[in-house]
Amino acid sequence: MVRLVGSIGAGGVLYLTPLVFHRADFSASNVTLGVALAAVTGTIGRFVSGALLDRGCRCSLPVLLAVACAVAGDLQLGLADTMAAYGRGQLLLGLAMGLYWPAIELAVALTAGSVGSPRGYALARTADAVGIAAGALLGALLAALGPIRAVYAVDLGCLVLMAWLLLRAPFPAAARPWATKIQHQPLALGLWLRPLLPILLVSLVATAVPALMQSALPLDLVRGSLQRPPMNEALGALLVGSQLVLLLLIQWPVGRWLADRPVQLGLRLSLLCFSGGALLLGCSGFSAVAGPALVWLAQLPLAIGLAAFLPTATEAVVELSPPARQGLAMALFSQCFALSAFVAPLVAGRLLDGQGHGAGVWFSLAAATALSLGLVRWIERLQHRRLLAVLTGSGAGAQDDQDQQASTPEVLYRFGSSDGEA
Repeated sequence: MVRLVGSIGAGGVLYLTPLVFHRADFSASNVTLGVALAAVTGTIGRFVSGALLDRGCRCSLPVLLAVACAVAGDLQLGLADTMAAYGRGQLLLGLAMGLYWPAIELAVALTAGSVGSPRGYALARTADAVGIAAGALLGALLAALGPIRAVYAVDLGCLVLMAWLLLRAPFPAAARPWATKIQHQPLALGLWLRPLLPILLVSLVATAVPALMQSALPLDLVRGSLQRPPMNEALGALLVGSQLVLLLLIQWPVGRWLADRPVQLGLRLSLLCFSGGALLLGCSGFSAVAGPALVWLAQLPLAIGLAAFLPTATEAVVELSPPARQGLAMALFSQCFALSAFVAPLVAGRLLDGQGHGAGVWFSLAAATALSLGLVRWIERLQHRRLLAVLTGSGAGAQDDQDQQASTPEVLYRFGSSDGEA
């Protein structure tokens, strides 16, 4: 419920903010610079959230802190008419998102119970999709009626409801039955970070897709491309909303289907769909007649890619990270969104302003996601080696039994525990 309510407000803010400030005559570079500024404070928020979680803090505390920052950010953006005010609002929203994501993601694994974390993440992402689609469509309606800045008032209402839900039923803290055994045994950085590198690299590329959908795509649509004519703001917002509605319809079936399969399958599917969708967006700029149809057609593979990537990548982080560092692992995973949100909009804004069209943005994205397929094979080999090491008791290169226990991911830890607990 918290994710659903929060996503309703965030859907309008994330996808309609570029149109709000395009209407206020901000340049593409200035609009995307604001998105990049949010990524800066998001970095701080993510590591603060991860550190709090690994110290036994309830998952609800970082989320409540995020609510407070988001309220301040909405108040700034709702009244902003200068770059300074816009920048302050984006900095506050970035901090809020940084505090929010590691905690809300880890909360899924902690509350999934017998459902299991793969299905739990599929269900959570479905709640995200429902909320974001509703918020974006509401924003599109506001854009058509005129008062587009009302999206910030909608978000404020959702934030108040989130705080009420969290205070009534706080999220749990991570259970740590192993803590007394390893509390004096620091876990070397390389033991838990090195296995996460391939999924973090994949995520760094893949998370550029939603960042560009929120920043570059609305601007590319309303400005037009090489031959493709500009769309009016309401139609551009409706197209963005249509992708979210499509994501809503397929998120649970795709996520549920992938929950019973290896994470590598979902990662490969998402990267292939991202590459195909970006290729269609790039090609759409070369035709005045077929261009709009190609833009609409691209929404299908992009939506499938998002439906496959979001729950699968989060589950992959859980599978590859040890229980003692899952808070920081989630922070690093969430940081991939922040880095992409910092770099991708800046590059896209420069290309849009410099070239006058988005073809370069979309062809570059298609190439980057296709090349990332090689990293998925790396993840597959790594998981096979670690599972074999645990099942055969080879130690996976750990210094002693405590190191092995502390650095083994939770799924494998349960399989390999000495007392045989499931």
